[in-house]
Order: sequence, then structure tokens, then C-alpha cells
Amino acid sequence: MSERLTKWRLILGKKSNPPEEAELNEQLEGIDNVLEALYDSERKKGLGSSSPNVNRWLGDIRKYFPKSVVQILQKDALDRLQLDQMLLEPELLESVEADVELVGTILSLNKVLPEKTKATAREVVRKVVKELEKKLKNPLREAIQGALNKSVRNRRPKHNEIDWHRTIRANLKHYQADYKAIIPDRLYGYGKKGQALKHIILLVDQSGSMASSVVYAGVYSAILASLRSVKTNIIVFDTNVIDLSDQLDDPVELLFGTQLGGGTDINKAVGYAQQLITNPNDTIFVLLTDLYEGGNERALVQKIQSIKQGGSQIITLLALNDQGAPIYDSQLARQFAQMEIPVFACTPDQFPNLMATAIKKESIPQWMAREGIVQKG
Repeated sequence: MSERLTKWRLILGKKSNPPEEAELNEQLEGIDNVLEALYDSERKKGLGSSSPNVNRWLGDIRKYFPKSVVQILQKDALDRLQLDQMLLEPELLESVEADVELVGTILSLNKVLPEKTKATAREVVRKVVKELEKKLKNPLREAIQGALNKSVRNRRPKHNEIDWHRTIRANLKHYQADYKAIIPDRLYGYGKKGQALKHIILLVDQSGSMASSVVYAGVYSAILASLRSVKTNIIVFDTNVIDLSDQLDDPVELLFGTQLGGGTDINKAVGYAQQLITNPNDTIFVLLTDLYEGGNERALVQKIQSIKQGGSQIITLLALNDQGAPIYDSQLARQFAQMEIPVFACTPDQFPNLMATAIKKESIPQWMAREGIVQKG
């Protein structure tokens, strides 16, 4: 049987081949069975509610497919077959391939997880958070520190404030062969260590569509908080406002402090965050939301305008993930755009350079153009 015919047989399922002209070997039969259990819409039971069935299916998809495909199949199983019990049984949860979307699902079910599952769920979240930190930490720290070094000038640095790389490069012409040393004519430094030079406020919408964005925002805020030169606040909101800034030393605890789902009152959240601004010219205000306001929209626009006129930078992210912007309120996005506030979706890989651009007070629209990002609204 040709490879092309085999692929079509697997795509279309058993009913596409009544005379059984297309035969499958043992491995392809296994692949066909796991796909049928998930995607055959006429099956009444699918995987069923039996833990052994689900566990066996999770093992099979890991056997037949690469990690990236396994994650897609798991998400489809949760969405199509409502297999939330996958996250309610510790032995099943241990079999699941952990990723950002799974963490978002766990957080949304946090309040209903049975006690026997909570410890396993926390370990799954911790595993994903560690993987994200490993991937995201260095790019963000390097981008932020580089931007701060360029934005802050210290012409008389103390010893622990000297930018040695820049000082050596600038003074190579003063190399003294007799002493085998550089006698610097001028020292270059940056801001005092331990001094917060910028204030970054992340205001994060907890609505269900923002799940993966909440995960990335939590991890990034914890990384930012590890930088002495940046003061970081993270506030999450639905119809209530929760300041999680005191949990920035543990991103796992921070994420479990979120309450995904529920309504949205952006105006109330912005009002709370506005009170945290003490030095507007050094404040970067990042609003992460789909802009569907359930509160007072007119008051929200007035508050945002007041924050901008006060000197703070405002950036509105419709999403912080690899999937692009979800459905969002285009009318409110248009009002923000008319106030010259950037409104767009951002990938996790783009976020470090976005923050560096904001710290250096360079043009966000020009950065967006270089990145191929389109302003919304």
C-alpha cells in the first residue's frame, strides 16, 4: 500500500475503507485506534470514564507520536471528550505530557482538585515552570540589564558600579606595555546596584481565554523580580483584584494564587495598579487582557489616559503566547490606539526585547514593525 493511501486511510478513519482494501500493519493499527478513540464523532463512549482506558490511551499516544503531537492530542481530548478526570487522578496526571496549556487547565481546575491530586498537580506545574525559567531567564535578564546599562549613565562609578567590558574597550588605546596593563583615562559605569531604576507593573486578566498568557506572565514576573534594578509588581484580576507581588520569589505559588475564569473588571484593576505608581517617568505599565470590560468602560479609558498623561509607558498585550491574539474587543482596542497606546499580541520569545525597548524609551511602534507585529484597533 502506498504511503499516500496509508495517510489518507488514517486521516479518514475505518469507515472510509469498507471493503478493507487498505490494510494496516500492527503499528498503524495502534495509531488508528488511538485516533479513532479521540476523533470518531459517532463513537458514543470514546475513551469512556474508565481510568484504565484513559491511562492506556495516554501511554499509546506517547508510544506512537512525538511530544509536540502528544500535547495536541491531549488538549483535543480535554476539549472534545471533556476528560477533566485526567487531572483528577494522580496516576493519570503523572502520565500526561506537561506543557503550558496543561498548566493553564490545572490552574483553572485548582479549586475542584481533590486532595489526593493536588500534590501531583503542583509537581506538574513546577516541572513546566522550571522548563520555562530555563528557557526564558537568560534572554530576559540579558535584555533588561543591557537596556538599563545603556539608559543609565554613571560618570563617576564606584568600584562595584563599573561596567568593565565597556571601560576596557574604551581604554584599549591606553595600554601600557611596560606595566602590561591598561591605565584607564575614563571609567564607565551604570546605576547603583540594589537601586530600582525601573518599575514594571504587570496587570494580568484571569479570564479563561488568557490561561497560557497568565502562565507566561507569572514566570516572567518572577524573573523580573530577581533583578535588583527593577521593581516588579504583578496583579491579577477578574471581578476581584489580587496583588501577588509578595509571591514573586516562588512562581509556582504565584500561579496557584490565580483564579482562572470568572468575569472581568479591568477598570477596578487599573484603579488599584494606578495607586502603585510613584515615579511615572520610570514606570512601565503592562496590561495583559482581551479588553472585554465587564466594569465601567468609560472610567477605564479615563484612568488609562490619566496614567499615560502622567508620564508612564502603557503597553496593552492581548496575549502572551505562541498562538496569537484571541478574540478581543476591537472597539476598546481602537480607543486605546487613538491614545497612541500599543495594542498587540506578543510571543514569549519577543517579550524580553519588548521590555528592553520600553526601558530604553525607544519607539514601541518601530519595534513592532521590525518584529512584523500589527497594531490592533
